Amino acid sequence: MKKAKLMFVVLLCLAAAAVLAACGGQAAQQGTDNKAQQLSGNITAVGSTALQPLMEQAATQFMAKNPNARIVVQGGGSGTGLTQVAQGAADIGNSDIYAEEKEGIDVSQLTDHQICVVGMACVVNPAITVDNLTKQQLIDIFTGKTTNWSSVGGPDQKIVLVNRPKASGTRAVFKKYALGGAEEATGIEEDSSGTVRKIVHDTPGAIGYLALSYLDGSVKVVNLDGVAPNKENIVTGKYLVWGYEHSYTKGKPGGVVDDFLKFMMTDEVQKNIIPQLDYIPETDMKITRDAKGNIKSK
Repeated sequence: MKKAKLMFVVLLCLAAAAVLAACGGQAAQQGTDNKAQQLSGNITAVGSTALQPLMEQAATQFMAKNPNARIVVQGGGSGTGLTQVAQGAADIGNSDIYAEEKEGIDVSQLTDHQICVVGMACVVNPAITVDNLTKQQLIDIFTGKTTNWSSVGGPDQKIVLVNRPKASGTRAVFKKYALGGAEEATGIEEDSSGTVRKIVHDTPGAIGYLALSYLDGSVKVVNLDGVAPNKENIVTGKYLVWGYEHSYTKGKPGGVVDDFLKFMMTDEVQKNIIPQLDYIPETDMKITRDAKGNIKSK
């Protein structure tokens, strides 16, 4: 009888523990659900078109997790992103360059959130047979000194320059690290990286430059001084035409903006979305570079 009574007590305790655990799990899940429901607000992110594909995909996933949050991602170039966030017209200003590299920006008011690294590649129309250019050849092409592909081992074809506007961070990075700061000659000028890609593909003799996140096989990638623009060469410092992708806020972010920028640094974004879109997590870099272009080993 005593054994039966003891067994009954034990079973009763186990049942009570199971009920408590279930209630606790439901409370925890309800707490998580409530947080997602409570997390609400609107975010406007403006600027770098090089960062735009990543920002758009991350925003889509963030909004799926937080139905009451709304994020609008727009391009316009790094200069536009920096100007608008500094003026308070945007919540996030996306930029391929450090804010201190842009004239007229009060850096003291901005907070830098470095999201990842992106490489910039020289691209040409698929019919161009040139696979490699020296840095000097590239400078001569973009400054207008060399005007025919036959001068650099290609076909007898006029070179057509496709540039980004001066507000573009992609242009700033390419000019600084691929052209040694040389001033580009006048050519076709387009605001969007996607449009540049299409024009280079469609225009005989065209040459331009794109972030690696825009390479889809429709244009031909050209090596620089025999070095391919890929992750392996970027992280080790062999290929130097790359930049950090920054998301600037005016002061320290709060509310849903802070939550979204924290989400950008989670494994879901850093280890999944970023590599899938051909960006590079900053943690993979074996070197660092400051706003003046000084490189140090990690």
